[in-house]
Amino acid sequence: MRRPTARAYATSAAALAALLTPVSAAQADGAAAAATVIEKVPYTMDSSNQAAWWTPVATYKGRGQYTYFAFNEPGSTAATHRPAIARRDPDGVWSRLPLLNSDGQQAEFPDDNGHNQPSVARDGSGRLHVFASMHANTWRYFRTEAPGGDVTDHAAELPDQGEGITYPVVTTAPNGDLYLAARVGTGSDQRPGKLYRWDNAASKWSVVATFAGALNRSVYPDDLTVDGAGRVHLLYEWAKAPATAFRHQLSYLSYDPATGTFADSTGAAATVPVTPATSDVIQELTTGEEWSIDNAYTGPAVQSAKLTLDGATPKVAYRYRSADSGGNFRVYYAYPSGSDWVSKTVYAGGQTAAALGITWDETDTKRVYYVTSTGTDRVFAATQSADGAWTAQSAAPGISADRLAVRRDSDGNDVLYLPDTAHNSLYYGIR
Repeated sequence: MRRPTARAYATSAAALAALLTPVSAAQADGAAAAATVIEKVPYTMDSSNQAAWWTPVATYKGRGQYTYFAFNEPGSTAATHRPAIARRDPDGVWSRLPLLNSDGQQAEFPDDNGHNQPSVARDGSGRLHVFASMHANTWRYFRTEAPGGDVTDHAAELPDQGEGITYPVVTTAPNGDLYLAARVGTGSDQRPGKLYRWDNAASKWSVVATFAGALNRSVYPDDLTVDGAGRVHLLYEWAKAPATAFRHQLSYLSYDPATGTFADSTGAAATVPVTPATSDVIQELTTGEEWSIDNAYTGPAVQSAKLTLDGATPKVAYRYRSADSGGNFRVYYAYPSGSDWVSKTVYAGGQTAAALGITWDETDTKRVYYVTSTGTDRVFAATQSADGAWTAQSAAPGISADRLAVRRDSDGNDVLYLPDTAHNSLYYGIR
């Protein structure tokens, strides 16, 4: 294989007119996206509610669009949090679903920014599944027994009992099954990535495979999604074991449940677990890049990535710090072309936060969402014109959100999850 009904935030008519004019990424400060509608979620958010890898948004089309936000509420002390779900119904009414332990009390865990954050999905039977607050911890898994029920502890249902789990990302397949990717294990010499499946008809979890692993390497799952034919698309990074804030060799892999086989972006079969040498690498090592576990490392590295599909073709947004970037993590867009991946620079105007989103729109094609480290408006959506130029607009006008997650609903809207960690507030956006 090649290595490759809460309060809505509105703008004035003058501001709205200004929003309609695209601006370059370098000029993005102060611009706002006309189509964005923002609401403040009516529940207090804990400042620990921040991550790059998570999948904290799920949507469902019933009598209208339902949205589910998994998030951390404040705990009993400043160093703890309590996971919950904020549910928005089609009428705009919010309700709160706390995650409950077996004793009926709301679960509470220690803060661990960048690790102890929740991911959520809704299965084909309407049950909600949440994976919360795991940094090399045994399973912390909660779900409902039926639509509208309490979200209770079901950790004993998972395979790999007793293993340390980190970075759980989860998605729903068209047939109502769920797929979950996570880093599994606490070894100092390696920490592989595993793929799990929730069989919706049988109400049961199973291991699909260890999809990536190698001696002296740790796997960092970034994202996964399922196409219309049921194929699972995975995005992950590699790091020197046991762990580090800075990773390398952003990679892609797909899994076909119909055949039980894995493949790269060209369709060539892949033998799992893949290694850094056999992975379908999107971002190869560049000059000066080193495998290091020093969290003060300043060399080239990957940090955060997200995935969407154009039909069955993967499209990727990621952050990369190169030797010539002045220490900044620039934002890139990548797609497979022939036997390789092509990368384009989306934003290089300054430092970005470890938060990204990408969706595929019929009009705009790719929409890449990113967060700048400074500014009044910090969340931006970038699109590419026919001549290849990228333009960016504020995706959260007037809101000082500093983190981000995005899911596209079945009506073709981008649903934005917007934490403002400085003000303990979470916002819902749609555009």
